[in-house]
Amino acid sequence: LAAHCAGLVCLTGGEEGPLARALGEGLEAGRRAAERLVALFGKGSVYAELQRHFDREEEARNDAVLEIARRLGLPLVATNGVRHATRARRKVLDLLTAVRAKVPIERAGRLLARNSERFLKSGREMAELFADLPEAISNTAELSARLEFTLADLGYRFPRYPVPEGETMASFLRERTGEGARRRYRPYHERARRQIERELALIEKLDLAGYFLIVWDIVNFCRDRGILVQGRGSAANSAVCYALGITAVDPVGMDLLFERFLSEERGEWPDIDLDLPSGERRERAIQYVYERYGRLGAAMTANVITYRGRSAAREVGKALGFDEATVGRLSSLVRVWEWKDPKDTPERQFREAGLDIADPRIRNFFELFQEVQDLPRHLGQHSGGMVICQGQLDSVVPLEPASMPGRVVVQWDKDDCADMGILKVDLLGLGMMAVLEETLVRIRESYREEVDLAHLPQDDPAVYGALQKADTVGMFQVESRAQMSCLPRLRPRTFYDIVVQVAIIRPGPIVGKMVHPYLKRRQGRESPDCLHPALEPVLRRTLGVPLFQEQLLRMAMICAGFSGGEAEELRRAFGFKRSEARMKDVEVKLRRGMEHNGIVGEQQDRIVQSITSFALYGFPESHAASFALLAYASAYLKCHYPAAFTAAMLNNQPMGFYHPSTLIKDAQRHGVRFRPIDVARSEWECTIEEDASAAEKWVRLGLMYARGVRESAAREIARERARAPFSGIDDLARRVPELRRDELERLAELGAFNFVDPGARTHRRDALWQVGLRRSLGPLYEELKAPDARSPLLSADFRGSGLTLGRHPMSFRRAELDRLKALRAADVAKVQSGRRARVAGCVIVRQRPGTAKGFVFLSLEDETGIANIIVTPDLFDLYRTELVSAPFLIIDGVVQNQDGAVSVKAERVRPLPVAKVAPASHDFH
Repeated sequence: LAAHCAGLVCLTGGEEGPLARALGEGLEAGRRAAERLVALFGKGSVYAELQRHFDREEEARNDAVLEIARRLGLPLVATNGVRHATRARRKVLDLLTAVRAKVPIERAGRLLARNSERFLKSGREMAELFADLPEAISNTAELSARLEFTLADLGYRFPRYPVPEGETMASFLRERTGEGARRRYRPYHERARRQIERELALIEKLDLAGYFLIVWDIVNFCRDRGILVQGRGSAANSAVCYALGITAVDPVGMDLLFERFLSEERGEWPDIDLDLPSGERRERAIQYVYERYGRLGAAMTANVITYRGRSAAREVGKALGFDEATVGRLSSLVRVWEWKDPKDTPERQFREAGLDIADPRIRNFFELFQEVQDLPRHLGQHSGGMVICQGQLDSVVPLEPASMPGRVVVQWDKDDCADMGILKVDLLGLGMMAVLEETLVRIRESYREEVDLAHLPQDDPAVYGALQKADTVGMFQVESRAQMSCLPRLRPRTFYDIVVQVAIIRPGPIVGKMVHPYLKRRQGRESPDCLHPALEPVLRRTLGVPLFQEQLLRMAMICAGFSGGEAEELRRAFGFKRSEARMKDVEVKLRRGMEHNGIVGEQQDRIVQSITSFALYGFPESHAASFALLAYASAYLKCHYPAAFTAAMLNNQPMGFYHPSTLIKDAQRHGVRFRPIDVARSEWECTIEEDASAAEKWVRLGLMYARGVRESAAREIARERARAPFSGIDDLARRVPELRRDELERLAELGAFNFVDPGARTHRRDALWQVGLRRSLGPLYEELKAPDARSPLLSADFRGSGLTLGRHPMSFRRAELDRLKALRAADVAKVQSGRRARVAGCVIVRQRPGTAKGFVFLSLEDETGIANIIVTPDLFDLYRTELVSAPFLIIDGVVQNQDGAVSVKAERVRPLPVAKVAPASHDFH
């Protein structure tokens, strides 16, 4: 402290300060502590601090502080040890104290606040509290004025990119951009030249050349090491980013708006997001940044993790002293749906569960649970945001070591860093990037072919055929139920159609009621309407319906004469951080500009409504185009290399909408053949195997799908097997001592020891005996009569891995379902629209989107495919328990067929009698 105290002011502190601690040993010890502070900081820079919380011990301490201040001639200041904003929030402080200490409130004792006085008092309240010491109040006011502080300039500097001697960063960027542009544009036409020159001029003016070079350097590192990388977001609006290879979308060819990415008026750093394969490959890129700029020159930004949902309910319940069973019951009542149903209140949930909300303990839980929602709980790591600095970041921002080895974290989140003018680069892990990268490797190894994602056939019939049929399970961005219901109506035929498809199922078009008008116009049922003749060039490609943020910006530029930067300011004013005053100012300016251009009355109102209502939710066209490239690539690989694509999908879970069991059944319906887990052949990951002629490809399930088997043990199995094949279970157990008894049992239960006697029908039972299991095997190996002879193995498969390569669970119930006249999923499309039908299946997805006005959407799977179910809010209220929790449902309803998008609008819901096994559902509540 002595080395850094020059120019600082020292307050002696409250009950946790150095003076208070010293006073615990007596007045003289306190005086010596105060004298040490004076020696360090200087007499005019040490203030004796007084706090008053109506606490007897504190008052005695204050008397001692006053005595020391008078002896040493120290000025007084009055402060408050604030712990909560208002008196009423003291109960939340006590709760959080108990949570932190991991004890119930009733046993927290002296850890809790003694009273409610530690709230944020007003100036008047503080003056009244210290009326007998007016100098303490006046000194505090004077000190506050003297210590004016601003975060406006933290001394942050972006790193200088090292360039060759004789070059500047700007000249070096120009050279690299020119080289890239000549590779990208063949020929390098005049329109592209003009756009790149315009962008470079602004980049140089804003002194941002170093930023672009640093991102370019990261991209080059990834490419040199075969790591798939692609820029996305508004960076795809930049021709410089495209020329440098940072992004894959040609903004000149797509006529994208550069100002959405960067403008002089914007007044903040541009934002370049890089998508990388999730997992180890992304970590290599992150570690490269640390190595390049040093452990104190680069850091991940933080995420503020808040109290939410069931985890918050559990912590509140434990702090209130409820037993584990009650805590579990209370937390199970808490459902965080995206759609907030006004009728679906916590009070109602509690009543329906038979809990008396008038019970004081339940009422206390209920109130505290609501109080802590969205309060900060702890800091986590951002998914990929990194800040870098010239010199040491810890001279600018607070740092801490991350829980993950080899990482450092800034104790601020990305918005804090942006507000302080600290530049961020996002290195985001995207599961589909990992899938694409792995698929290419497996194609190279198993098919002996090279596939270049940058040069895929642009108009592949198989890709567009699958999209038009909504046969898109596993495909990036087009596999959700909502996307599947839209695809047959939109019927993509070109790449730009995929761009629209990616963007149209978003809150903006849905809330703005743009989806149905666009689809009607696409089908020729409605004529395009561009709102104003001047907007025809902007809205022509989307049939007069604004779908993208860039269109809104251009509408403001054309109709109101806004510059690109002013249009971007409009978008931000109506964005997520809305300010009523800011929005009003921008709208006045927008209307004034439109009046100047002769646009008035109803036409003006329609255009203003279109711009302002859509700005909050609109999707960037550049972002949609970047995602559309990945969507097309995933569709191409699934259509032409389904085994390799499926293996990669299974190896990169969890991701997407569907559980691995659904992915496998979908792949089987597309002709992919699978082989089960086998310790004689399986690796940790799923792999591709060939028959003798190499004509047929199989997917071999990896040991990663044996529940409870550790990766380290599985990899040791593979290493030992490479030295010599296993002769039997005893040989395996001897050579891989790391395998635990429960892991051997799991492998035996799954039939992974087939190599012992591949032809034996009871090999699983024998294997279990061989690993020493001496207990009743229950129903798993009971002799069952046909047609259910394979059902016990199905149970074992689902218990052991959560999936099966054999018959779908619903196939075992088909005779029962036929008697109930329940259609197969594949047959629903054959029913005339408007006719009633009955369907049944495993619930694999439940959704209640915030934009769907309370409607619930289910996906039911059987052995033939997936049926889409629509549940109205009223019906959901009626069958809430079944719809939320039943693994199998039988549903009566009306078939709806909109241009090939088939669904069943439910009228009656029943749970099927629970089977022994069911695939897990992915519920996005």
